[in-house]
Amino acid sequence: MGTVTSGALSGAGGEMGRRSSEALFGLLRRAQRDGGGAGDGEDRSPGDPGDPGDQGGSPSLPVTEEERRVLADRLADCARRSPEFARDVMRWARESEWLAPRVVPAVAQGASRPRMLPPVTAAFTDRDAVLEEIRQTLDEEDRPAGSPSVVVLVGPGGIGKSATAVHCAHALEERFPDGQLHVNLAGAAVSTALAPSEVLARFLDRLGVAPRRMPADERLREELYRDCTADRRMVVVLDDAASASQVRPLLPAAAGALVIVTSRRRLDGLVAGTGARHIALPPLSPADSVRLLGRIVGRGRMAGREAGARAVAARCGGVPLALCAAGASVAVREHLTFDAVDRRLSAAGDGPDEEALAVNGGDPADPVRRVNDVTYAELSPRSALLYRMAGAWAWPSVTVAVAAKAAGIGEDEARASLEELAEVHLIEEVGEERYRFHDLVRLHARERAEAEDGHAAVAASVRRVAGWYLGFAAAADLRVVPARWRLGPAYLRLTPPAERGPEDGRAALAALRHERENLAAAVRAAAHHGFDELVWQLCEAMWGLHLRLGFHEQWVESHLLGADAARRCAEQFGDPRAEGRMLVQLAFAHMGLGRLDEAEEALAAAAVTDERAGHHRGRATAVEVLGLLRLRQWRYPEAEQRFTEAQRILARVRPGEDGWEDVPRALAILEHHIGRALRGQGLLADATRRLLDALARFRALDVPDLYNEGRVYMSLGETHLDAGEPRLARVCLDRAVSTMGDEGAALQLADAAELRARCARDLAEPAEEAAALRTAEGLYDTAGDHESLARVRARLAELEGEGDRQPGIAP
Repeated sequence: MGTVTSGALSGAGGEMGRRSSEALFGLLRRAQRDGGGAGDGEDRSPGDPGDPGDQGGSPSLPVTEEERRVLADRLADCARRSPEFARDVMRWARESEWLAPRVVPAVAQGASRPRMLPPVTAAFTDRDAVLEEIRQTLDEEDRPAGSPSVVVLVGPGGIGKSATAVHCAHALEERFPDGQLHVNLAGAAVSTALAPSEVLARFLDRLGVAPRRMPADERLREELYRDCTADRRMVVVLDDAASASQVRPLLPAAAGALVIVTSRRRLDGLVAGTGARHIALPPLSPADSVRLLGRIVGRGRMAGREAGARAVAARCGGVPLALCAAGASVAVREHLTFDAVDRRLSAAGDGPDEEALAVNGGDPADPVRRVNDVTYAELSPRSALLYRMAGAWAWPSVTVAVAAKAAGIGEDEARASLEELAEVHLIEEVGEERYRFHDLVRLHARERAEAEDGHAAVAASVRRVAGWYLGFAAAADLRVVPARWRLGPAYLRLTPPAERGPEDGRAALAALRHERENLAAAVRAAAHHGFDELVWQLCEAMWGLHLRLGFHEQWVESHLLGADAARRCAEQFGDPRAEGRMLVQLAFAHMGLGRLDEAEEALAAAAVTDERAGHHRGRATAVEVLGLLRLRQWRYPEAEQRFTEAQRILARVRPGEDGWEDVPRALAILEHHIGRALRGQGLLADATRRLLDALARFRALDVPDLYNEGRVYMSLGETHLDAGEPRLARVCLDRAVSTMGDEGAALQLADAAELRARCARDLAEPAEEAAALRTAEGLYDTAGDHESLARVRARLAELEGEGDRQPGIAP
């Protein structure tokens, strides 16, 4: 009971989690009112020790694990004294158990097996000894239960750790049939290293956990990750780790798993804590270095050039990254010889600067830098410019459009230059027309940019890229959530599509998700260079992405920068409304992480900021979101007060003022919220009246908002179910199903179908219940929501079993 209670209150689970939390509140209110219906005359006052607490006679939201344990004990105690209450508690527990973190392993096993490993480079050479050592590690028989095999590959930058890890993982693929996970932890510098919570979100996503079910708390993500990988034979490659603390949360608790970690630093803490096998990668031998060069340039071009190849190999010091770049120069230039490359390497500049030494693990020879100097000198002027500008900032990946903006050239020119850079190993293609710099190569590009172009040119390049991402994100956001009100010049020349099909919003959201990491990098880059107006507008343009998919850590990081940037803009010449807007969106991010105190602090600051700016529309939003926070805290009377206050603030907006055209829609949304708050107080007749009023308001809008109209129908259906009126609920939910279907809102449609199934269950109509559940099943299957799919299939199996026990009743 305690685990299910924690799951229901964890903040994950989308509508299912919200509905479970509200049902739990109703059970506690019954327990507080009459002891759960036990009829023993016991009168518990809300303030008794061990009671969940009260808000004006109602239970308060338990926050700590201890409070949740007390809550679970209270439910169990009441259930023991009342069979009716016990039945309702068990029904709630069955429907809510899918929110508990420990329930997911069986679900994950039904998910598709992830295949995240990148391909092996065709030029890979040697490292057979490393593969054999990993095999020996796997064959050890004394490994404790729940302990994966961990191997740590250590060496300086460019020594081939990443390629070796991927090669070994592919070579051992048959031993790990349950999937492959791979991530670049970007640990070359502390500033770029990925947080474990971000990596866990990526892995859980590939393991079948839907974004709306992603736990906000990092500890719960770790538990869920270990559940999802328990008893699964998987290989996990954690490339370029910064520290042992970055790696530990990413280790599966499965003896059948292999984890390959690469790092430039000694991870002694990981070796001591997990028994990891530490393998230091040496430079390639002279013979293997020459063999690698031969694979790159081709066997035919090596004939008679062995002496020159050996000289180049010696200059490269056995470092694969340098050998690949040097070999590629010869391969793509018909008349370039190894002897010429050797002379140019000999004439290359002195040793690297201190930063290069630090990044490269302290190797004073730094052959990578010398080879990059030689390769760079052979580039066409256009490609050299693109190399400098695209590498001047740590973009997670570089697309053709980004490269074009960075260099200030056309996309066709950028495409050709990217191909030239890839041919000589200065950049790596990681997807269709998507490239990535090795961090040592990017360091070289940045040095050349600062030396040849100067800070102003680099800043202008960053501004062009950040501006391009702003335009891209704003256009996509307009398609994801077309009806909302927006701030910022980026939207002035954009108009919602005249005809928006069901797939349009999903495609736009997928595009935002695909560029999510680069969008976050654009915010950081703009903030670093002081482009404050771009910073907050980028945050505004990512509203649809975060609202629909979460990624709350990135949301908080970006919007903290956005709020600071908006404040500085307001102090100078910018939009005084922007700071309040950023703070409200930041509050949503905090709420998603369960940081309710931080959310309330941000909302209070937003209300003050908007009042100072005279921005009634913004202040109404801040008060509205505070009401939503109160709903989540089970403080329903206060929530109603906040929504009513927001309506009064909206009444101050005059024709022509900011947000005037959006006021009717905003009032309809607030009326819906008030209906929800009244339902939370048990005032079902009043709730129904306000929800019907909200429905009438939405229908009267000049520009229809069918999505929110469908949401009102769902709230009406839930209210009728609470009132014991399943037939009326079914009428409302049929309209919700129709509306959400027209909108292409697949997950909301599936949720409405599940509620429709609950109506049939209350009416003892198993065939109708099964039909509604099969509708939800198909939608969840298409959406890849494996947890919800398993929940629905479990109930269908129950119905089938009930039908077997009762002949004549169709399941």
